[in-house]
Amino acid sequence: MAVLLIGSPVLALCLFGVPRIASSDTSILGPELSFWRIPLIIGLYLTAFAFFVALYQAIKLLGLIDKNEAFSELSVRALTVIMTCAVIISIFYVAVLPLLYAVAEIEDAPGIIVIGLVILFASTVIAVFAAVLKKLFKHAIEIKSENDLTV
Repeated sequence: MAVLLIGSPVLALCLFGVPRIASSDTSILGPELSFWRIPLIIGLYLTAFAFFVALYQAIKLLGLIDKNEAFSELSVRALTVIMTCAVIISIFYVAVLPLLYAVAEIEDAPGIIVIGLVILFASTVIAVFAAVLKKLFKHAIEIKSENDLTV
């Protein structure tokens, strides 16, 4: 349930927020940055896709934990995909921060930069956390296989 609640605001932004950026009448980019509209829309949808892939992998990982199969290769693969998606999102927002700065200057809204930084830092923390968990799970799998061989 929590994973669905996490994904619902992003889905709402994809359905209602991004089309607002796409429309030329009400675009928040203004005429000075209108040539960035299409690349920004493509990037936002790609990062939303990566976000939903990571959420799906999180659901799979939670299912493995429920079945007491947390320390398996499937969980390591799920963590790898989550880490990769978080890195993709981080890279996109690093590339988009100058554009967010320009929009903030035009609109006189510094909160836009803060939102971009929060998303960047959150996805970076998730990538680091997933990498640490992946390493721990691999180590636990090695210990488990050694113990299975000794018995």
